[in-house]
Amino acid sequence: MYDLPYHKEKDEQAVKAFIDQHPFAFLTGCDAGNRPVATQVPVFIEERDGRKILSGHIMKNTDHHQAFLQNENVLAVFTGRHTYVSATWYSNPHTASTWNFMSVHARGVIRFLEEAALEEILRKTTLHFENYNPESTTIFDNLPRTYTERLMKAIAGFEIEVTGLDTVFKLSQDRDAESYRNIIEKLNEQGEDGRVIAAEMEKRTNQVFPDQLDR
Repeated sequence: MYDLPYHKEKDEQAVKAFIDQHPFAFLTGCDAGNRPVATQVPVFIEERDGRKILSGHIMKNTDHHQAFLQNENVLAVFTGRHTYVSATWYSNPHTASTWNFMSVHARGVIRFLEEAALEEILRKTTLHFENYNPESTTIFDNLPRTYTERLMKAIAGFEIEVTGLDTVFKLSQDRDAESYRNIIEKLNEQGEDGRVIAAEMEKRTNQVFPDQLDR
């Protein structure tokens, strides 16, 4: 991945919050013949005995399910808002334009689970996305048992033990203060993506330019 030290997010809580806010991960791997496979799936991250665990479920007998059975090494990519940044917004415009974005890459080993664990994953998924609304008729426990038993035959629950976590929060941290402020102003004039990135940059202003706090 794009790997420069000043674009790294070092705050573990901020990384977890990002994953929680963007749970629809791009999950990829390779089969036994090194052919790439990918799917997109909602997952949750938890801490267990000092280990980071991603949990989710996928349909059985798909190309990615078969590949993950053959090769347990996977990569989950979490992406957020992103936007173009014009070089005309820099104090020195005679350089390249770029793209600001936020992304977390979680490498790990996938393990498929027994039926009881699948039930818990389905319950947790529906509770989360129904905002823990006790009146929702789609909560897993409210569904007819005959329906859920038939459904679960076609689904494989999984856990991924995270072995490596990489981040890129590329938010113009390598620019001078004048350019940084101007980029924020210009992005606030753009659409929703630009405004979200501008807000993220605004939150980090004191961290990026600590020597200017007293000015």
